[in-house]
Amino acid sequence: MGVSPRMINQLTPPARRGSWAANLHSWLGLPQNGRVEQINRPFLEDLTMIRCPLIARCLAVAVVAGLLATTITSAADKKKGKKLAAITLAEVDADFAVQGEYSGTIVEDGKNVRLGIQVIALGDGKFRAVAHPGGLPGDGWGGVTKIEADGAKGDDGVVRFKSDKGQGWIKKGSFTVANVDGKEFGSLKRVIRKSPTLGAKPPKGAVVLFDGSSVEGWEGGKKTDDGLLMQGTRSKHKIQSGRVHIEFLTSYMPYAREQDRSNSGIYLQGRYEVQMLDSFGLAGKNNESGGIYEISDPSTNMCFPPLSWQTYDIDYTAAKFDEAGKKTANGRITVRHNGVVVQKDVELPRITRAAPIKESADAGPIYLQNHGNPLRYRNIWFLQAK
Repeated sequence: MGVSPRMINQLTPPARRGSWAANLHSWLGLPQNGRVEQINRPFLEDLTMIRCPLIARCLAVAVVAGLLATTITSAADKKKGKKLAAITLAEVDADFAVQGEYSGTIVEDGKNVRLGIQVIALGDGKFRAVAHPGGLPGDGWGGVTKIEADGAKGDDGVVRFKSDKGQGWIKKGSFTVANVDGKEFGSLKRVIRKSPTLGAKPPKGAVVLFDGSSVEGWEGGKKTDDGLLMQGTRSKHKIQSGRVHIEFLTSYMPYAREQDRSNSGIYLQGRYEVQMLDSFGLAGKNNESGGIYEISDPSTNMCFPPLSWQTYDIDYTAAKFDEAGKKTANGRITVRHNGVVVQKDVELPRITRAAPIKESADAGPIYLQNHGNPLRYRNIWFLQAK
């Protein structure tokens, strides 16, 4: 006599009968959170070919045990870092020390050539290198030519990259650049850049929106023990035209990609978004750092590596309306990202799709979006235009 889903139902007490999978859990004495649903029905029906119920039962137990072990292993993998979103240096993995910016001078065809390389961590010892002839973005790069190569960390700890343009390797904080035949052009050192407006003090007449002491000025505001504002809040103070200074830190998420990589944004008046994202080394689109979402790409991708403090200095001119509430002029915006102008007097024809506040002549708050990823903010102030 074989074993089938029907037999499983018959062997299950009526009070505990449910789906065939639930009944199999009961029959085998397994907890109901096991993932027997992954066993396909044809396989179970094949057990009817086995004449001995005991053997069939043992086989079923073995398969279910394997599935449960897979589930446990998968959960362990996630805990090890598959969902890593480090917001402090204490939480990073070994790849963090490799990712970042490298800069210096190499010798090519007898000439000294400046070169900047951004190395992006992709998880599990994998990386992407983006080379910028002339220097890093905002520090010599011409904005056109880029050379990309994927790489991986070897058993010896050296990260090696190779493309049809050449090759390179990172060892002890130095990026050696060579041609396809292995002839070395020189080495670049890992550098840590800082925005020239980092720590900018609020000028006379400015309204301090956040200085780390309290979140009383923020609706639903939360701060960390070390005095940093967390994502998902809006200022109680409402603004019109003027300058906003904000410092922000994106999280380190090597396994995430594109819009899932430390996503947030600052909304002027709760209406117009300047995107915040770990877009370090990416193309520089309107949905990346420095971009005006769905409206304007940044002229240069000035995003620093994750867990670096960055700055936005935003000059904002609010839209104008007549007495009847009809808009007579669009708003305009200039954005300096880490001290470099990436949006210059750009017109804002409409509000951002996800904006929490409708367009009107009324003043509105500074809104810091919660997109499910951890970010941190500090030193936020606003100076109203005269």
